[in-house]
Amino acid sequence: MRIFPIVTAALVCTVLYFAILNREALVSFASRFGGADAETVDTGDTAEAAMAEADTPAPANGVAEGSRVVRVVARHVTAQITADALLLRGRTEAARQVTVAAETSGLIVSDPIRAGAFVEAGTVLCQIDSGTREAQLAEARAALATARARLPEAEAQVAGAEAALEAARIDQNAASRLSESGFASETRAATAASNLRAAEATIRSAQAGVEAAQSGVLSAEAAVSAAEQEIGRLAIRAPFAGHLESDTAELGALMQPGSPCATVIQLDPMKLVGFVPESEVDRVAVGAAAGARLSTGAEVRGEVTFLSRAADPATRTFRVEITVPNEEFAIRDGQSADILVQTEGTPAHLLPSSALTLDDDGRLGIRAAIDGVARFVPVRVIRDTTEGVLVAGLPEEADVITVGQEFVTDGVPVDVTYAEGAAP
Repeated sequence: MRIFPIVTAALVCTVLYFAILNREALVSFASRFGGADAETVDTGDTAEAAMAEADTPAPANGVAEGSRVVRVVARHVTAQITADALLLRGRTEAARQVTVAAETSGLIVSDPIRAGAFVEAGTVLCQIDSGTREAQLAEARAALATARARLPEAEAQVAGAEAALEAARIDQNAASRLSESGFASETRAATAASNLRAAEATIRSAQAGVEAAQSGVLSAEAAVSAAEQEIGRLAIRAPFAGHLESDTAELGALMQPGSPCATVIQLDPMKLVGFVPESEVDRVAVGAAAGARLSTGAEVRGEVTFLSRAADPATRTFRVEITVPNEEFAIRDGQSADILVQTEGTPAHLLPSSALTLDDDGRLGIRAAIDGVARFVPVRVIRDTTEGVLVAGLPEEADVITVGQEFVTDGVPVDVTYAEGAAP
């Protein structure tokens, strides 16, 4: 059995283990037995980053003497206020949509209007046969004329009764005085009093006749109004300008109250509807500028016109509506849309995407040179741009390591070389 290939394989595995998985131990071993000269380590795609043993006193940040210093390239960045936006997934929705239905019964006597046609507000969509409704209206108007003719007669009876009442009062007053003076009998005084009561009863009856005549007029007027409204229901009209989403009722179709005539949809303006999570709802305000990219690739712009104050009980999200113009009717109802709602500006830093890294807990961030040592700083990505990535979470000014960040951990001393044009 040959033992040398086995020993060689074991040595190769050991070297690979220290070179890849335990590089720091290998570098420390090489520094201890390889002399005082610094070992150079390649840190990326620019200048070399050398790791050498430190022969200088411990720095002010508390790094122990003898710690290795890693050469890195950094960029000095300053925060700038950048426009921020909230991305929502939503859909288009017509401003108004209604199914116009019949309010009365009858046969359709109009030709149908086909789906897709544009109709103005007030256009007759379905015409129902009048049947006997015109005769009923004429009968109601005749009854109204009769009731109005009775009213003057009843009022005349009231006037005659009032005159008779006044005469009865005068006669009763005279008879009463004459009886008291002894010039008339008590019988005459009693007769005058009886006549007065009869006159009062007559006037009450006449007034009741006037009230009955007035009631007859009001009843006849109501009958006329009901007949006119019934005839008005025969023409089913478009409530607003829009497009027909269905054919109107076919000629000869029997309509009943509630039977659909047609569906009308208004597409200008158009609404974009999205749902904001409760953690982001405070970033949205009515009147904020917004835009969207539709599933067809078209882009539209508008503003927020509605933000719900009550969350959906199932999703805990808030409905937001953006109104956009649609004069050419190019946007259809129900299209998917990626909506961007502009929010207040956020202080952010523009960095190359290669500067981003992850810590041991999987948090996204960058490594910055702070007081001569490397520190991990978590960040939040706002959005990508053609010039780099905008992030939030850094101090006003920071030295972000752009080359060599993968070769350092928190507390490792660094020798910073600033990228061209990025020095503080």
